[in-house]
Amino acid sequence: MAPGLSAGATVADYRLLQRRLGTTRCVVVQPSTYGIDNRCLVDALGQLGSAARGVAVVDTDVKDAELRMLTDAGVRAIRVNFVSPQSWGRTTAEMLATLAKRVAPFGWHVQILMTGDQIVTHESVIRSLSTKVVIDHLGRIPQPDGLKHPAFAAVCRMLDEGRAWVKVTEPYEDSKLSPPYADSSEVARAYVQAAPQRILWGTDWPHPTQRGIKPDDALLLDLLADWAPDEKTRRRILVENPAELFGF
Repeated sequence: MAPGLSAGATVADYRLLQRRLGTTRCVVVQPSTYGIDNRCLVDALGQLGSAARGVAVVDTDVKDAELRMLTDAGVRAIRVNFVSPQSWGRTTAEMLATLAKRVAPFGWHVQILMTGDQIVTHESVIRSLSTKVVIDHLGRIPQPDGLKHPAFAAVCRMLDEGRAWVKVTEPYEDSKLSPPYADSSEVARAYVQAAPQRILWGTDWPHPTQRGIKPDDALLLDLLADWAPDEKTRRRILVENPAELFGF
């Protein structure tokens, strides 16, 4: 187990979480702490089977043979992290553009983790990428600015263009409030209203950024009923959108 990850984060542990939440499919995302060594990710996908897809981390030197292997294992995207240093150091806009070009022939998309301020800075670069894009963790919109922060409008512009998606995950990360995170929930609700066909949901289990008491995954799922009160919209977010993007 790599530093920074919960020791209780095995496939067996995740199966218990799935039974608690009632989910059957999943997307496993490579954590930054493993760098570009995707062996643990591939092993997890092998154990989870055809109901799982993966998001890998690679650098610009990745070989086509590795990308083919990862595709065969169930990987459908790369994760590009601008928030914290990676194995190569700080990620640049040039690296993001290069990585997108490398994975585009494999039909992958790019999952981007940026702060709200970084999204504003790099909006034109993101919109110019040759792949579909997933904006991670609500776009990391800072509070208490919330909907007034220019990153929210930037993400909505990308959603309107039809090639971007946003994950309504990790509401606790930028919230200034205790559960149910009313400030971040306002942002999530606004995204759902703006583009329900471009919204993805997840738990971010095992919550590697959270020390001490971890968020309640059942509560995080229950929040979706507030963000998307309509059952048809929730089904779109939980079933149809991920099926379209990840090829379930």
